[in-house]
This record gives sequence, C-alpha cells and structure tokens, in this order.
Amino acid sequence: SFYYGTFPAGFLWGVGSSAYQTEGAWDKDGKGPSIWDAFTHKKGKVFGNETGDSACDGYYKVQDDIQLLKELKVNHYLFSISWPRIMPTGIKTEQLNEKGIQFYNDTINTLLENNIIPIVSLYHWDLPQVLQEKYGGWQNVSMVHYFNDYANLCFEKFGDRVKHWITFSNPWAVAEMGYERGEHAPGLKLGGRGAYKAAHHIIKTHAKVWHSYNSTWRSEQQGMVGISLTSGWGEPVDPHSQTDREAAERYIQFHLGWFANPIYRGDYPEVMKNYIGMKSAQQGLGTSRLPRFSVQEKSYIKGTSDFLGIGHFTTRYILQRSFPFLQVSSYHTDQDLAELVDPEWPAPGPKWLYSVPWGFRRLLNFIKTQYGNPLIYVTQNGVSDKARCSQLCDDWRIEYLKGYLNEMLKALKDGVNIKGYTAWSLLDTFEWNKGFSERFGFYHTDFQNKNKPRYPKASVDYYKKIISANGFPNPREVKHWYQAAMDTCSTTHQLLTADSQVAHVEMVTEIVLPAVFTLCMLISIGLLISHLRNH
Repeated sequence: SFYYGTFPAGFLWGVGSSAYQTEGAWDKDGKGPSIWDAFTHKKGKVFGNETGDSACDGYYKVQDDIQLLKELKVNHYLFSISWPRIMPTGIKTEQLNEKGIQFYNDTINTLLENNIIPIVSLYHWDLPQVLQEKYGGWQNVSMVHYFNDYANLCFEKFGDRVKHWITFSNPWAVAEMGYERGEHAPGLKLGGRGAYKAAHHIIKTHAKVWHSYNSTWRSEQQGMVGISLTSGWGEPVDPHSQTDREAAERYIQFHLGWFANPIYRGDYPEVMKNYIGMKSAQQGLGTSRLPRFSVQEKSYIKGTSDFLGIGHFTTRYILQRSFPFLQVSSYHTDQDLAELVDPEWPAPGPKWLYSVPWGFRRLLNFIKTQYGNPLIYVTQNGVSDKARCSQLCDDWRIEYLKGYLNEMLKALKDGVNIKGYTAWSLLDTFEWNKGFSERFGFYHTDFQNKNKPRYPKASVDYYKKIISANGFPNPREVKHWYQAAMDTCSTTHQLLTADSQVAHVEMVTEIVLPAVFTLCMLISIGLLISHLRNH
C-alpha cells in the first residue's frame, strides 16, 4: 500500500549525469581520447553507429544546464570528471590539461554559487585510451597507481570545495560489460576471467584512493569518499523453495556483494568463492578464476568507504538452474541461476527495465542487514523510454518515480540509513551502446536541432513538488501534482513542435538553399560552355 509521509529534515534531493554521456567536445581544448571514443568510432558497436562525440554539448552548455538544476530545485548534482579531459594520456607525469581543469573548476564554482552541492564521481567508464592500448586497461594492476595519481590531482584541484567523492560509478558494468561480454568499451570478450580480473583491480584501486584521501586530504578538506554500486533485486520464484532462495541470494552476491563484500567484510562473498572455485576445478584449472586477496590486502580493503552509493533500476525473479559442465565457463554460467520477469510488470522502455518498486525496499534492507547499516546515498534510479520521437508527457516516469521513492521512504521507516537520493538523469543523453535510442532524462534533448535545446517533461514538475514537500504529505495534494504536471507538458510540447518547425526552416535555409544555388550555378556554367562551343 502507498505510504503517505515525509523524509527526514535535511534529506538531499538531486539528479545525476556522466561526462561521456553529456559533455561531447571529445577532442577539443586538449582532451585526450577515451576508450569510449575509440569504441564508438568502430562501426557496429553502437545502435545506429551513433557516438558521443558531441552528445548533449554539455561542455559548452554547462551554465545553461545548471539553470535547469535551479529550476528543479535540487540540493545536489552528481556528475563525473572525464579522466582524459584533465590528464590526456592518463599519466600524470606526461601531461596535464589546464583547460580541462578550468572547466571543472568553473562547473563546481557555479554549482556552489547556486547553492547546489557537487557530488563528484572520479570514474564513469571513460578510461584514457592510451592506458588501454599500453597496459590493457583494468586487466593490468598498474591501473591502481595511475588512477591514484589522477584521484589525488582531483583532490588537490577541487577538494577544497567538493566534499562528496565517488571513486567508481557502477564498476559491475565496467567489468562485466567491458571485459566479459564486450558490449561496452573496450569491447573485450575475455569469458570467465576478464570481468573478475578487472573487478579485482578496481577494488584494489578504490581502497588505494580511499587511503590516499584518508592520510593526505581528509584532515584539511573534511570530505567523504565512497563507491557507487548498481544492483537489481533478486526475488526467489518460490519463496518456500530453499534452492530458489539460495539462487536469489547468489544473484545479489554476484552483483552487489562482488564489490560490497570486500569493502565492508574484507573478502569476496563465500558463495562466489565456492561456485567459481568449483567450476574452475571442473575445468581442470589448478586455481580459481576468481583472484584472491592476500591477508594484508583484505585488511587494507575492509572499511574503505565513508558511504555506500547505490544505483538501482529493476528486479528479477530468480530460480535455480544448473548449467552443464562447460570447458569454457563464464560469469553467467558460474552463478547457476535463471532470471525471470512477471509479464504484468510495467516496462515502458527497454526490455531489461521493468518497474518493480517493492524490490527497492528489499534491496535497501538487505544492505542494512548485510553490511552493518552503512550510510547510503542513492546515486542512480530512473526509467527510460525507447521512442525516438519526443515524449514530454512522461506519465510512466512519474509513476515509476512515485513508486520507487515511496518504497525508499518505507525503507527509511525500517531504519535504513539513507541520506540522499539522485534521480537518473538530468537530460536525455548518449546511452552507451544503445546510442540515443534510450532516454532517461527529466529534460528532453532535441538532438535533431544543432543547438540541442532542452525541454522539461512532465516529470520535472512532479519531481519539483516532491522535493518541495520533502515527500508525500497527503493523498489529495499528491493527486493534484500529477494533474498539474500533465497540464504543463502539453504546453511545452506545443513549444517543442514550433521550435522544431523553425529549426527545420533554418536547416532548409542553411543546407538546401545553398545546395540549390550551387546546382543552378553549375547548370548555368554548363549551358554557357555549351553555348560558347556551338557559337
């Protein structure tokens, strides 16, 4: 049932985005190439062969976007720094890009001038391409050193004003999508080993950066360093079946526990060690494909998070499924489970993202129980639509937002220690290997217009009301919010239609008319030459 009530005083409301998805300007002002630049420039890697070369032009429109944040009335903005924009090769001793550093300084200063707290992620997937080519990226333990240098540069340049740092955003996707399935940059399919190796080095890197901040910067800057982990919830198909309950537990441990367990409990989850070790032995391997931490490393990694960032989008039903002995195993077959969905669950956009609000509360309570009720910031939560045409009256996003925020409010009442919430995302952006075909934004970005204007969707008005009320005060008021939001979107849609027509006329003027003029000139010259020859 829906719970009417408010969040604690001082609860932080925000929205987020990432550098590669929004900034564009991929080779401007001294920025070096990232693995995503290299990946998207290869044909067949991204839907429609689209790239983030210009994305939302956020590099040039950052001041305008901060005005949108003011319009939303958020307390904070979560964004990421592009490593190759401030350190083109990824190596500190080789080159620093002062223009890139100035860009982030200006962004941070403008946010603070507008009373918006910057929450900064050091890594949202855009590794410098040079480090991938020279060392193999996250397959190489040397990344610990290079990333620590980069992090310390950020602490030095921005740490006097930034008090909330995220080392890695969704490292599960970095490891599994980038080094197992190859659907994300750098596009490597190192089945059964690559993801585990990448994750191992990422966890070591996170711990190194936390200790660097703790020993060098914390006393002076008084900030916090955490990590942002994204996980769905796994619900057993049959809650009375022990095998299904154990399979659902494995699902969570192979997603969330893979990274959270070493940080909060000192080592990989036992179930991961057991299953991957067993499967490795069946293959005739002398050691497990899951790397091991030494005793010293376990001690060094444990406790290295001042807060836990949580990204959550959807839920799956889980049941036991034994995979036959395979000579070549993978991260997915290691788990011995199958994922199902309820056909009744709403799925407004892509087939992976079903709206299942109750799973959010269960995930948050699992974290409370499993990891000693850590301080939590929700760092990613939202829903996309898959239509290529503009849909400003996004009632499904309003329903998703209402449901998930209400379950988070219930989790707070359960005693879960949640400090803030970040909706994903501010704008429609470049959505990785899906290109521009999936749209998570509160603001519609018109990618067909060269100026890439932003238009508020109905969900902007609804989210503003939730922020102002700090929750859901009573049924009558909440119902009114929905009606008011849907009224605003129809007006905005008329504006978008008019602007699109103007942009179309401008395109005709700028492209078609010069082309017609050139064609007429060529025909005239041809006729003149023909006439002169005949004469």
